[in-house]
Amino acid sequence: MPRFARHLGIDYSGAATPETGLTGLRVYEAVPGGEPVEIRPADGRHWSRHGLALWLEAELRAGPPTLVAIDHAFGLPLAYVETHGLAPDWRSVMEDFARHWPTDQPGARVADLRQAAGGCRRSGEARWRRLCDRRARAKSPFHFGVPGSVASSTHAGLPWLRQLCGAVPRLHVWPFDGWQPPEGVSVLAEGYPSQWNREGVRDGRTPDQHDAWTLAKVLLAADAEGRLDGWFEPVLSAEERAVAQVEGWILGLV
Repeated sequence: MPRFARHLGIDYSGAATPETGLTGLRVYEAVPGGEPVEIRPADGRHWSRHGLALWLEAELRAGPPTLVAIDHAFGLPLAYVETHGLAPDWRSVMEDFARHWPTDQPGARVADLRQAAGGCRRSGEARWRRLCDRRARAKSPFHFGVPGSVASSTHAGLPWLRQLCGAVPRLHVWPFDGWQPPEGVSVLAEGYPSQWNREGVRDGRTPDQHDAWTLAKVLLAADAEGRLDGWFEPVLSAEERAVAQVEGWILGLV
């Protein structure tokens, strides 16, 4: 029997401002026995980051247990934490990051914050990659302006992730709140559709739609086939697990 009543795949975007409707911000929902379907805002247009955050908060507070995968980094490389003298605690790092990168504030743009006079005091280097990035052959959260980059999405998304954690009771942010989530709670995890998006026919979907569709599809399949427990417990040494508790891990990367 599936562990979750629904599965959401979200392809994220760090473009423009939090209030801007973005063609690159896509949400697909999959429920047991069905195919993924796209979820649009009530006005039928495109999601903004602000609008999506409000919708997710309402859905996760009131809805059934849901597994959500979002396509941006949920944590930062240990090199960043150590270079800036931060405590190796994920929530502390997120609080600090949101102060220096207030990308959830009205009108804020990642590009503007990067180019502002004086810049942001918390920055990173493109060569800094997390343990999971190296294993998945993914880009660094600080590698801007290259194909496959999640840097802008990560910088735009982390402050909203922090807000969501505080707004939704019993929300389990994986793996920071524990590797094996308790039964009956909603789970928020980092997804990486490039692990799977060559498997399905695009069928007229844009690349962003297909990435979100792929995440929803594979989450549903893994749940139905009983593979999620293995995904929640990737094979890591004690040392690697301690690093991943700070940096995060990609769901499905075992």
